[in-house]
Amino acid sequence: MKNENLLTEGNVFKVLLTFSVPFLIANIIQALYGAVDLMVIGWYCPPESVAAVSTGTQVTQIITSMVSGLTLGGTILVGKYTGMQKEEETKKAIGTTLTLFAVIAIGLTFLMLACADPILAALKTPSESLTYAKQYVTICFCGIFFICGYNAISAILRGYGDSRRPMYFVALSCALNVIGDVILVKFLRMGVSGVALATVFSQGISMICAVVYLNRKKFIFTFRLRNFRIDRALAKELARTGIPISLQECMVRLSFLYLTSVTNRLGVHAAAAVGIASKYDVFAMLPATSIASALAAITAQNYGAGKPRRAQQSAAAGVCFAFLVSALFWGWAQLSPETMIGIFDRDSEIIAAGIPFFRSCSFDYLAVAFVFPLNGYLNGRSKTVFTMISCCFGALALRMPLIHFAYTYCPDNLFAIGCIAPAVSGVMAVYTLVYVLHLIKKDKKL
Repeated sequence: MKNENLLTEGNVFKVLLTFSVPFLIANIIQALYGAVDLMVIGWYCPPESVAAVSTGTQVTQIITSMVSGLTLGGTILVGKYTGMQKEEETKKAIGTTLTLFAVIAIGLTFLMLACADPILAALKTPSESLTYAKQYVTICFCGIFFICGYNAISAILRGYGDSRRPMYFVALSCALNVIGDVILVKFLRMGVSGVALATVFSQGISMICAVVYLNRKKFIFTFRLRNFRIDRALAKELARTGIPISLQECMVRLSFLYLTSVTNRLGVHAAAAVGIASKYDVFAMLPATSIASALAAITAQNYGAGKPRRAQQSAAAGVCFAFLVSALFWGWAQLSPETMIGIFDRDSEIIAAGIPFFRSCSFDYLAVAFVFPLNGYLNGRSKTVFTMISCCFGALALRMPLIHFAYTYCPDNLFAIGCIAPAVSGVMAVYTLVYVLHLIKKDKKL
């Protein structure tokens, strides 16, 4: 498969948009996994099932965050050698990434199955939802191999400059997931177990189809057992890049898990409202997260090709695009939060609990439009230690203490709790921008 997707040539904004839009579409489709699960449960099951799925998806998202952080390291590694046009090194980077993720997937599966009960206990899962939440996470943990496999293949393709094929694979998976949810929940009445089974099955089919398709299209890497080898030097490089990204993703997710544990103590209706808000967080922040992932690949390729100025221009364009799109969700949350909540659940108590939280937390949509793309640019430059420290500081030193403070002194005030995320992201946006400008200034002196 000849690489016709180099990100080092052509109009900067056009390349960014062409490469980012499939990212955005793929991420929207992928976000529909949890959203559809929660929607179907909200339509056909009682509130305790909604709270169970919202808590369960918070747990499974930490796995996805960990995996996607590591796979972004694979994107950067493959992007670097693709930009340098070193075909053999690119193949070795792909083989190393896939092999490591197969090992990681097996280890994570056993670890998470063993820790399911302590995790749900730590999250203060409501007693009436505990059994359902355990069912959901146990089944999803059995599909970790498919999560790792899909994300690894997608990361490799994106580093190689191809963001379209991952979009096709996730679209197939989402379609199967929607069909599975409706059949298993509405018709077979399997409830929480049904949505979990549909998710695992759809991810497995998507991963298998991706492997078969790429082999038939003669991709640069052939999926055969003899090609799954670990190159020590490349594995170390992948670890240096990927582990900091994975840690930062986990710390951010940990802080949101803490928020879940706090709101779970406020009762089923508050827990369900915050769970629904978390789904909108994903969708509203998709422009920023998609641009961030795209910028990691674009920056890696352009720095590999010796074109730093082009990478900087891409970062500036990415911030503008992310802000404009995220502002649409912010406006919706300010003008009509009840319609946002009503799409997922029509329970009047859940809607009443969610309105103040939606209005305050939605300001985070605007702040992360700066934080995420700038972090994507820095990750592409392999400045992952800075982004790791930044995200850990935001999660552990700012967000979690503030959540504890709000719960201690105003536990029933979801508006105040919702203000925490945008405040933290605003602080992070300021110092990240200062650091990026410092690096750009240094580049000009070289």
